[in-house]
Amino acid sequence: MNEKLDNLLARLLVFRKERDWEQFHNPKDLAISIALESAELLEEFQWKSDEMIKTYLSDSAGLDNIKEEIADIAIYLLLLSHDLKIDLPAAIEEKIKKNEKKYPVEKAKGSAKKYDRL
Repeated sequence: MNEKLDNLLARLLVFRKERDWEQFHNPKDLAISIALESAELLEEFQWKSDEMIKTYLSDSAGLDNIKEEIADIAIYLLLLSHDLKIDLPAAIEEKIKKNEKKYPVEKAKGSAKKYDRL
């Protein structure tokens, strides 16, 4: 990975081990946790207009809520990647390369269409 992510992962693994939480962190439950935390992130935006979101994000308390939800997602993602022996930065790099082929600039620029509709 990279040094900062490695250090964060090491801290997370110690945190988890000290609390004997490995028993709860199987791939299925970590994936569920990612989905649940993602839903909590969505909830921060639910029922807000674009203007309300802009105001909410300009407030430090609102932005802190968003930051915490993103961190929760990232924590579970790091743990799941570690447990499945997935090199997360390498997986992201591979996915970017695939997306570059699926969404060539000349077809995808300015379009929100899925690759099979370009």
